[in-house]
Amino acid sequence: MDFTIKKKGHLSPIVLGATLLLFRVVAAQQFADPEFNTSVAHPAYTKSLPRVLFDEAHNNFHTTSGLYKPFTDLVANDGYQVVANRKPFTREALATFKVLVIANAVGAEEMDDEGADRPAFTDQECDAVRDWVHNGGALLLIADHAPFGAAAESLAQRFGVEMGKGFTFDSENSERGSPTFLNYSRENHLLVDHPITLGRNDSEKVNSVRTFTGQSLKGPDGSVAFLKLADTARDKPTIDTDKETSAAHRAQGLALKFGKGRAIVLGEAAMLSAQLTGPDKQAFGMNLPGIDNKQLALNIMHWLSGLLKER
Repeated sequence: MDFTIKKKGHLSPIVLGATLLLFRVVAAQQFADPEFNTSVAHPAYTKSLPRVLFDEAHNNFHTTSGLYKPFTDLVANDGYQVVANRKPFTREALATFKVLVIANAVGAEEMDDEGADRPAFTDQECDAVRDWVHNGGALLLIADHAPFGAAAESLAQRFGVEMGKGFTFDSENSERGSPTFLNYSRENHLLVDHPITLGRNDSEKVNSVRTFTGQSLKGPDGSVAFLKLADTARDKPTIDTDKETSAAHRAQGLALKFGKGRAIVLGEAAMLSAQLTGPDKQAFGMNLPGIDNKQLALNIMHWLSGLLKER
C-alpha cells in the first residue's frame, strides 16, 4: 500500500487508520505513573507565581489530569500556577498568562478519526497566539508523530517552524530494537549547548535525553536546535512504510526568540511525560532511569518564563 496517498489534502482515513492502529493499542495501555517523583528540591518561584495556560480545548491527547499530570505536578511544585484551558485562543484569554503549553492537539475527537490531521486551530487562534508571543508571551508547542504534526502545522508556521508530519527513525542513535526511541547526549553531540541544556548551574545541566517516537522539525534562521537530529536520521510518512527521506539538519527540539517573546517547539511528547506502559508497566518518559528528561522539563519552563538567561 502507498502510505503517501492523500484525500482532499489530508491522509486517507484508511491510511491513517492503518498507521495509527498500533499506536491506539499501545496508548490504551499507557497511563500516568502515580509514583513518579514530581518534587522539586529548590522551587524556582515562591512568590509572584508565573501563570501557565495548559491547552485542553483542541482534542488534546495530553491533558493536565491525563498523561501530562506528572508534568503538570512537576511544574506546579516548581512554583508555576497551571490553569487548564477549555476555550479558543484569543488575545483576552491569553492576556494574563506568561506561558502557554499545547501538547498534541488534533483536528478530530480522536487521533485515529478521519480529519485528525486537519488544522487543530483556526487562523484567528494562530494569529492570536503569534501576536501574544510577539508581545512577550512564551509558547511551548509539542506536536508528536502523525497526525499531530499536520494538526499543529498552521500554528508552527506562524513561527517559521516546519513540521515533518511523519515518524523519525535513527538506527545509529536509538535504543536497540526501537529505532524511533532516539538518544541525545553530550557523547553523540546531538544535545546542543543552550541555556535549556546547561541550566543555571552544574546541578541543572542536562547530559542525556531520550525521545519516544516523534517527528522532525526545521526551525527558522536564528533558532537553536538543542535536540539535533544526526545525519543518519530518516523521516517516514508512516511507521510501516519503506518510503523515507533524510532528516539531516532537522531537530526534535527547537528554541527561538520571537519579538519580545520566546517559543519552544518539540517534535515528541512522551519525553516530558512520566508513564507506565504495557502489562509489565515499563517506565516511559521522565521516569525512565538514567536520563535527564525531568531536568529538561524544568529547564524548558525556566527558559520560557525568563529565569534562564543567555550565557
